[in-house]
Order: sequence, then structure tokens, then C-alpha cells
Amino acid sequence: MLASRYFVDLTQPEIAAQLKKNPLVILPQGSVEQHGPHLPTGTDIFASNVIAHAVAERMDGLVLPGGPLGVTPLHMPFEGTITLSPDTYMNVVKETCASVAQHGARYLLILNWHELNIPPLGVAADLLHREHGMTVLTVQACFVAEDMFGKECGGLTHGGEIEALAVMAYRPDLVHLERIDYSSDHAHGHKVDALRRTRSYQPVLRDVRSIAPTGWYGSPQHATIEKAQKMLNSVADSIATASAEIFKQLDKIQGGTAELRQFSKVR
Repeated sequence: MLASRYFVDLTQPEIAAQLKKNPLVILPQGSVEQHGPHLPTGTDIFASNVIAHAVAERMDGLVLPGGPLGVTPLHMPFEGTITLSPDTYMNVVKETCASVAQHGARYLLILNWHELNIPPLGVAADLLHREHGMTVLTVQACFVAEDMFGKECGGLTHGGEIEALAVMAYRPDLVHLERIDYSSDHAHGHKVDALRRTRSYQPVLRDVRSIAPTGWYGSPQHATIEKAQKMLNSVADSIATASAEIFKQLDKIQGGTAELRQFSKVR
């Protein structure tokens, strides 16, 4: 039994044995960007890391070291933000996963918590499949959380309750609800977020102040550790169950050779 599912916590023999047992790796993706006065700049990568580990426990996989940086020019007007170019970001993702493919990883679950990563991740995922033979599935964990908890948490807002809960599930000491101040207008924030998240039309925004002049909006003051654990377990259960089924379907239609029972660890 592995003490940790994080790749960097394990020894070489432990990794080799686990990849032979189950060639599934999970790559958490996020960003480093401002999240107001109450949440850390690592909110997105912390969220994807803690959910990825919970999913790995359920699917018997390993969590790769997902570089914390993403593509986030939208937040650059505020201190605390670090962004990569799409090309640099795609190369980091591709070369990270290509390395473990060389060591025997065959199934790749990319678990993302940052919207602006989505376009370059799509390109990287396709290249990893075509050039390195990996069976790849990308999950937008932030939207899974929104679908499951959006109604009770005021939607998926930048710096709002869903993101506060995700960080609480990772490290409660990094959430400073006592510092909450100057949340931007909720109605305006929801309106602009809805505009940019439609399926058919995607306008390009200059910076996050178009959505929230203060850099964030929402009502994170209702977050609790109990709700954080509930969200973590529910989202991880949902992602693990759906991903296991999708991987099985991909094996059927793409001629995968691995035994489907390797994904039977979902609790």
C-alpha cells in the first residue's frame, strides 16, 4: 500500500512497481494568480492537487508533479500573478507526460482547475495521444465542482466559496476568511463570466477587472472545513467514476490492450 499517491513522494522502485500494476497517471493543472485578500495565489494548483490525490486513491493511480504555473495573462494587472506563454505551457505539459510514458504510463488523466489553460491543454493532450501513444482524458475539475455545488455556493466565482472550499480541503491554514473585504459586484461578475463561458461565443477580455474591478467576487465567508471535505469527496468520487468508465470506452473503441479491471479501484 502506497503511503502517498504523489509521484515526488515515492522512490524509484515504488514508482516502477506501481506503473507495472496500473499504468495510470494523473496530471493536476492550475495557475499562480491573485485571489483577493483571503485566498493564496496557488489556489488553482492547490485545488487540482488535492482533488487529483483523492482521485488517484480511488483509481489506484499516481499524481504527477503538475507545475504550478499556467496561462493567465488575464490576472497580470494584479501582483502575485505569474503567467506562461501558451507554447511554453504546452511544452511543459507534453514533456512531463512524455517522460512518464517512456517509463510505462499508458493512461493519462489531466485534471485542470484553471479555465485559461483549456485551449493549450487540448493541443498538448492530442499530441501526447498521437506522438506518445497515451490514452488521454482531460477533466475540468472546476466545472465538475460548479455542476455539483454551484447552486449552494453561489456559482463558480473567482475567489468565491467553491475556491475557498477547495483550498480548505488542501490546507485550511491558507484560507483567511477574516480578511474578506471589497468583493466586487456579484451581478456584474456573474454576467461577464456567463458571457465568456458560453459554448458558442467566447470573447477575449483584456484583464480580470472587466469581470471584477477588485480582482475577485463571490461569498466565501460561508466556507467551512466540513463543507470542504464534503466537496472534495463528492467531486473526487464523481471524477473517478466517470473517468474509469470513459477509459474503458476508449479502450473498446481504440483497441486498448490493458485489462479493464485495472480501473476497478473506484470506491
